[in-house]
Amino acid sequence: MTAKEIFLETIKKDGKPERLLKQYEGLAFYPPNPASSYIRGNRHRGMDPMKDRFGTEILWPADQLAAMPHVTEANKVISDICEWKEQLKMPELLENCSDPALWAPFKEKAQEIKESGKLFMAFMPTGVFERLHFLMGFEDMLMNFLLEPEDMMDLCNAIGEYRYQYMKLIVDNLEPDVMLSHDDWGSKNQLFVSPDTWREFIKPQYAKTYGYMKEKGVIVMHHGDSFMEPVIEDMVELGIDVWQGVLPQNDIPKLQKQLAGRMTLMGGIDASIVDRADSTEEEIRKEVRRACEEYAPGGHFIPCITYGGPGCLFPHVDPIIDDEIDKYNREVMK
Repeated sequence: MTAKEIFLETIKKDGKPERLLKQYEGLAFYPPNPASSYIRGNRHRGMDPMKDRFGTEILWPADQLAAMPHVTEANKVISDICEWKEQLKMPELLENCSDPALWAPFKEKAQEIKESGKLFMAFMPTGVFERLHFLMGFEDMLMNFLLEPEDMMDLCNAIGEYRYQYMKLIVDNLEPDVMLSHDDWGSKNQLFVSPDTWREFIKPQYAKTYGYMKEKGVIVMHHGDSFMEPVIEDMVELGIDVWQGVLPQNDIPKLQKQLAGRMTLMGGIDASIVDRADSTEEEIRKEVRRACEEYAPGGHFIPCITYGGPGCLFPHVDPIIDDEIDKYNREVMK
């Protein structure tokens, strides 16, 4: 089987992949598109502080590994949730990103990827929950769920509609095979909010978006490097095909039995153990082998680093991860 065929077999309820995939093998991750450029701007290491189209300040110092929102009392976009409509100017996405000429070179690249024999994977970062704390900070967000639920619901609906239009531009123009959609809903050991709060405010924003992708035949890959066990059935209900970034703090074998092939789990390799400047080959191989031995027997599993995209932070790590998966396949998956 080709890597593409193995991926498609892995995510089938009754699929029979001949081996484990090596992380994002078989997928071509292609994040750029006109809508993303319009919203996010040109982010790069060592850049001056900048604001995205929502008005959130983004920092990426030269000595840091990634861009992050920088939300303070002085610069938060929404300082009073009751006045969010006055304080937030929603990006004019359709007005600025609908011209077919903007999409033409990206369509060409998408077609080139598909013809290469890989699955074309598009990208939607900064999900609804993440956008909320980008706009007001984490503490205000959590308090506003409790104290001002009506205004928070209105804001969630507005962000959900924006994200739906964002997705629709990508799907209608690029026709991706897979969409990698981000939203972290928990910490390492628990959800950030109660399951009931998540179901009330966040889940409805994904029903329409993921439903449209399913209608168009797009494989829905949701990234959340979080503890999300309590909403696993909701994720299936939303049409998520692959939960990417599943941390080993989730009871992965238990979830595999519960899911019975209804959703594939991708992750399981503890980044805190392997992805360090001083991590040794022995440490990396031991953690990768542990993940393969514990989770591969349950099926519908892709061993992978838990980040929301291909590649480890330190360059020596990925080749060892992939080689150990190869070694496991040779020894066990024959």
